[in-house]
Formats: sequence, C-alpha cells, structure tokens
Amino acid sequence: MENIRITLHNSTRFELEKMLKQAENKGDLRGAKRIMAIFGVAEGLPYKVIASTLNVIEKTVTGWVEKFLLKGPVGLISLKSPGRKPKLTKSQKKELSRIISRGPAKAGFPGACWRSPMIQHLIHEKFGVFYAVNYISELLKNMGFSFQKARFVPSRTDRTARTEWLKTVWPEILKTAEQKDALILFGDEASFPQWGTLSYTWAKKGHQPLVKTSGIRKSYKVFGLIEYFSGRFFCMGHEGRLNSESYTVFLKDVMKKTRKHLVLIQDNASYHRSGAMRTFFEKHSRRITVYGLPSYSPDYNPIEMLWKKIKEKETHLHYFPTFQSLKDRVNEALLHFGNMKDEVLSLFGLYDRLPGKKSAASAINFYIKIEIKKIVTA
Repeated sequence: MENIRITLHNSTRFELEKMLKQAENKGDLRGAKRIMAIFGVAEGLPYKVIASTLNVIEKTVTGWVEKFLLKGPVGLISLKSPGRKPKLTKSQKKELSRIISRGPAKAGFPGACWRSPMIQHLIHEKFGVFYAVNYISELLKNMGFSFQKARFVPSRTDRTARTEWLKTVWPEILKTAEQKDALILFGDEASFPQWGTLSYTWAKKGHQPLVKTSGIRKSYKVFGLIEYFSGRFFCMGHEGRLNSESYTVFLKDVMKKTRKHLVLIQDNASYHRSGAMRTFFEKHSRRITVYGLPSYSPDYNPIEMLWKKIKEKETHLHYFPTFQSLKDRVNEALLHFGNMKDEVLSLFGLYDRLPGKKSAASAINFYIKIEIKKIVTA
C-alpha cells in the first residue's frame, strides 16, 4: 500500500484519543502504538518514519492502516488480551536506578530534575517496557526513591576544596581537639525577619492562603555555636548589625561559659575574616583555634539545619505584630533546643559517616582518660 493521507473527523479523533488513554492506563503498549501510527499517518508522516519511531517494521504500520480503513477505530482493538503487564527485571531495575541517580542530563534529557513522563520515556526507550505514567511513582517508591524538593548548589562550589576539607582538614580538627582536650564548635548566624516568612501549606485550588504581615523591615539576629561531642548549644540574640564587634562579644561570652580549649569552625563571612577578628583570635590563641569551611558549603555546617528547624517550627507562616513578639518566639525556640542535646547531635549526620567519629561512650572514655592523666601527672 502506498503512503496515503488519512483525514480524521473530530468524532473519530476524539474516539482515538480516548482509546489511546485507555491503552496507556492498561499498559497496552501494542494498542497504543496502533493508535499513534494512525495519528502519524493523519499528520502526513511517511510510513517509514512512523515505523522507525514506534520501533516496528513498515509492513506492520501498513497492516494497522488497512484495519483502520476497513473497520475504523474498532479495527485497532486487539482481539486478544495484551496479557500481563511487562515488567523490568531485577538487573534492569538496578541499571535504571543508576541512570536516575546520575541525573537527567547524563541520560540526554534537559533540566536537572526528573519528571515521571521523562522516566516513562527512558524505560520504554532503554528497556522496551511500557509503564503507565501514573504507575511510575509507585515503581520508583518500590526501588527506594522518594519525591523530594531539590536543593540549590552554588555553581562556584569548589569540589576539590570540599573533598580535601573532609579528607584532610576534618581529621586534623579531630586530632587538634584530642591533643588540646577541646570542644569542637560549628558556628553560624541567623536572621529572623519581623515581616515573616512563607512556606508550603495546603489550601483549596484557586484559594491562595493569606498570612498577615506587619510589613516592618526589621529582623532579630542570632549568633550560634553547636558542639560536636556533647550537642551543647550556645547562642546570643542581637538587634543590631552582624559585624566583628558583635561577633567578638558573643565569642567572649562563650569563653566565659567554658573552660576547655575551643576549636571554632566558621564560614567565610567578611566579618569572620576581618582584621579585627584576626587580632582577636591571635590574642586568644591559647583558648581558640579557628578553621574555615570551604567556600559555598553551607551543607558542611550542621547548625544551618538547626536554623532551618527553628524557622519551620516557629516563624514560617506566623504573624508578629511587634518586634518583641518575634524576639519572644525565637528566644523560646532557642531555649528549647538548648535543652535538646540529642536533637542537636542528630544534626551531625555528615560527620557521623566519616572516619574518626567518636560515639557518646567513646567521647566520655576519652575525657575520663584525660582526667586520669591529669591526676597521675599532678
């Protein structure tokens, strides 16, 4: 049969679209291909192109067209059941898992995140197995995947420096802490705006949730440090600007509350590296040893997750009519986490997986040995 053009009336097109959707939902790949072939012919595509696209031979396309011309849409219905839905084998699922984990770009798709239709297409093209798009999420759950919100990573992140920090600097920090009988403190600052912050919530379609705001452009700042071995949380609220002077006041307060040497891990904020802070650290070098995190690496700083928890629980979607009401809410949250050492310790997941992590018991034994050594040498 020569390549011919088929004109589809609206009623016929509607019927075919309905049949195509049913075939997809049933996982009837063969039935879906028949209907897509007819749509292709109606668009004027050569049989050879349609056959190549649908991964069949040209003679098969000719047969489908003949049946359609003789019986209409009914001629495309399979006389026998398509049988059990084709499934991926265990080895195919493992390969699919590796492909998905590498990201869509490595698989030739645009964008940085997967969507169900993309994975449906990938499975069909790679393994010749057709899954209804609605089933893809169930398949992925069974394979150990979950639907998550993506996180931005700065394009300027230096991967070499980050790897080197975990491989070399972190072991050095642990060694320094052991030699000096020191606390390991991860530090950072957070800002809590009075005008409020928004997050996702449930609502009826077409009815966007409304949250009152004072509209006042004022925020409550907080300095914080969390301790690696004990989960102790040091913090100080501040109403002015974050600068070297206010940072020094906070660190002096922490020094008064502790007796041990402090190994301070901080990010690269400008006032952390100012001339005034360098002078301060040199002056107090017998009490403080400073290490800087790699640039653009907030995920290496566990206290970042603590700020996130406080904001999610205490300030997101809340209305603060006065600055004092904001301060009170934040200070209550700070006090709460000050008494939740186990919850703070749970934030060090990244470092728990690295060599050299001391368990709570080993940390206690470590400090006992230090105390015994002091008694023996006294």
